[in-house]
Amino acid sequence: MQAQGKAQATALGTVLRLIAAAGAAGVLAAAIALPAVGGAGITVKSVKEELNIAPEDLDEPPLPEKTTLLDAGGKQIAQFYFQNRESVPLDKISPIMRKAIVAIEDFRFYEHGALDLEGTSRALIKNLTTGGVTQGGSSITQQYVKQVIFNKAETEEDKAAAIAPTLSRKLNEIRYAMAIEKKYSKDEILNRYLNIAYFGAGSYGIEAASKRFFGKHASELDLVQAATLAGAVQNPNNTDPNLGKAYRDRLITRRNTVLDRMAELKIITLEEAAKAKTKKLGYKDKPIPGGCEESEFPYFCLYVQNEILHDEQFGKSEKTRREFLNRGGLTIKTTLNRDMQKAAEKAIKKYVHTGDKPVASEALVEPGTGAIRAMAASRKFGTNHKKNEMSFNVVADALHGGGTGFQAGSTFKMFTLVTALKEGMKFGDGFNTGATFQANGYSDFKNCKGENVGDPTTAQGNSEGGAGGFRTLETGTWGSVNTFFMTLERKVGLCDVVKTAKDFGIKRADGQKLREFQTFTLGFNEMDPVTVASAYATLGARGKYCAPMAITEIVDRFGKVTAFKPECKQAVEEEIADAATNILEGVFTKGTMRGVGGIGRDAAGKTGTGDQSRTVWFAGFTPDLAGAVSLGDPRGPVRYPLGGQVMGGRTYGSVFGATIPGPIWKDTMLGALKGVSATSFVAPDMSRFGGCTQQCAPKRPARDDRGGDRGGDGGDHGRGNGRGHGNDDGGGGPIIID
Repeated sequence: MQAQGKAQATALGTVLRLIAAAGAAGVLAAAIALPAVGGAGITVKSVKEELNIAPEDLDEPPLPEKTTLLDAGGKQIAQFYFQNRESVPLDKISPIMRKAIVAIEDFRFYEHGALDLEGTSRALIKNLTTGGVTQGGSSITQQYVKQVIFNKAETEEDKAAAIAPTLSRKLNEIRYAMAIEKKYSKDEILNRYLNIAYFGAGSYGIEAASKRFFGKHASELDLVQAATLAGAVQNPNNTDPNLGKAYRDRLITRRNTVLDRMAELKIITLEEAAKAKTKKLGYKDKPIPGGCEESEFPYFCLYVQNEILHDEQFGKSEKTRREFLNRGGLTIKTTLNRDMQKAAEKAIKKYVHTGDKPVASEALVEPGTGAIRAMAASRKFGTNHKKNEMSFNVVADALHGGGTGFQAGSTFKMFTLVTALKEGMKFGDGFNTGATFQANGYSDFKNCKGENVGDPTTAQGNSEGGAGGFRTLETGTWGSVNTFFMTLERKVGLCDVVKTAKDFGIKRADGQKLREFQTFTLGFNEMDPVTVASAYATLGARGKYCAPMAITEIVDRFGKVTAFKPECKQAVEEEIADAATNILEGVFTKGTMRGVGGIGRDAAGKTGTGDQSRTVWFAGFTPDLAGAVSLGDPRGPVRYPLGGQVMGGRTYGSVFGATIPGPIWKDTMLGALKGVSATSFVAPDMSRFGGCTQQCAPKRPARDDRGGDRGGDGGDHGRGNGRGHGNDDGGGGPIIID
């Protein structure tokens, strides 16, 4: 035992002499990390060789910083973070906070080098007498180094190694600390430490902790609050005020220790310390919402989130893109217009309630830019099915967090109309149509691969058995007559209609390829409101299609600005778009929306209704704003059609595009465009589109242009070909679609 004691004393004396000799050079007590000496084999030479201390540069990756989403007006709508942190410069941290942290953590911080000789020697003696590294004696610089190493650790093993009480880890900290002291001033080191430290309650860095604990900026902290946060960093998991009274009591005790230390160092008076110790903790428990579920506008938030996660311009892998979003400290400015969003939410709430089984959803898109101005739904977003919450983005496609969408119905007839105008037809051109349509043969319709997809065995009919008669581009559209549009699609060619739809940005909500069958014009493909609204915005922009756009600008943590511009193309000639718009204006005055009426300014659109009211739509536009509203039951529209269901406190029999989606669209537009100067449509070139070139309408049509409509989408209920176009219950029978 005497020999062992002599060996320990000799080693201790050697290390302390080494400390004293090397202190001026910043090579202080590396021996703080030296474990208890257990034998006589430790010599001056072996200690020096073991220490081998020289400054070593530390890799300091950027700290995880929260990302903030802003609406078009600059107000926050959501935030994402891996760690809730907002780094701030030292002059944005109150002086009393800086004094408090230095007092309790390293009161000679501004006087010593990388290590504190006195604290290190004290800790070394303690370690030698206890048989392990039981006391740290770390300077603020060393603590900063440890935090950097811990924060960049990717595995649990690496994290454990970053805080393990081992000689090698402590020696590495010392080497890094020496380099840090050469690299930065003391103020810079203190600032970095305050921004990286964890304070408990999910708060990383002094600014986030100030907001979380006390609801104020770090620059506004007073003595009591500063002492509280300075005390929290020693063992934040043991003093986390969120975990209960015992934890809060320990935090108060620790706060009082800081106050006593500040008084001892004469930073404050004994009287000030005594008064401060009488104060309550004052913990505010300010929420730190993160992710889209906590956002005021969750569906739009989901769209932006998925836009980044699936776009390689934000990183080559999904992991990289997720880190970019959650750790990048970005400020993302978006296209969301808060007033338009509120208008959509208010209109939906009027007709479909949160607890209803069917869900109404709406997207507003700006013609000419593709900017998504609003995304709203009748249900709240979340995972609580007992509260009837939606767990996916019902307003968007699968790529942006959505589901499979709903059949778009007669909103697709617009693409057939545009195709007919492209191919030279005029307003008065038309056909005699029957009450049903049946292909003459399989070759009547060919998809874009040239394959025969006609079905002569299945007939498509009109709404409520509406009779046939002569229909023109105008009257057939206003009445939404299925048999007319089936005949028109056969004339212009199925593939040409598909190409027009694709030029207008149409793609299936589930991400699969568009299905190309003869009932394409009746809208059996499942769509989402963002896609349909963007397609109709193309006509509002006189034929210019712009891809849906949610992000206008990203500012990174260093202030670098990346601006995003609309991605647009001319999908169809301006004059053709003007002609199609002119016909679609009549839907409000002479067609399926005449019972709902217009909005007091130029507007055009198209209703859409599925068989047996399974899904219903309205898509409409002005030159300033386009919108699409869908309504369906996410449990499965075939199994749960809308007829007979309760929506907005009312039980409906038959439901059409003009029954609920149309009024929602109208109320939305009245609110969203309030204060926006009205823009007029461009009148069509009647020398090009007036009259007729083929079979003209007789002077006295056999019937009016309503196609048998009784207040809904007249003629919007033709039968599909039974090839699985939306049979969500696995049935293979014919489907009636709008």
